[in-house]
Amino acid sequence: VQLQAYGGGLVQAGGSLRLSCAASGRLFRLPDMGWYRQAPGKQRELVATITQSGSANYADSVKDRFFISRDDGEFAVYLQMDDLKPEDTATYYCHTRTFATDFWGKGTLVTVSS
Repeated sequence: VQLQAYGGGLVQAGGSLRLSCAASGRLFRLPDMGWYRQAPGKQRELVATITQSGSANYADSVKDRFFISRDDGEFAVYLQMDDLKPEDTATYYCHTRTFATDFWGKGTLVTVSS
């Protein structure tokens, strides 16, 4: 399974970005998917997850600002990020767990300037 995340960039505080993650490989269905992030000098943390049934879960720090969605036909998951804050600056990673294995995409850097 390969995950390719893209859509990061530089944005001013209060702005928006949309991250995308495309999954490929031995998949018949898009599994439960998630977004994580890692800021410099900090541990990787959960941002949002979405199950196959579409149930979403968010970290408290991003609730009401970020929205995760999925397109099973495109084998893709998205993260709409609104009202971005400097503390959202991090490398964002797409994740899934299938075949009893964790898969991570290469991160995409999001930088929010104040």
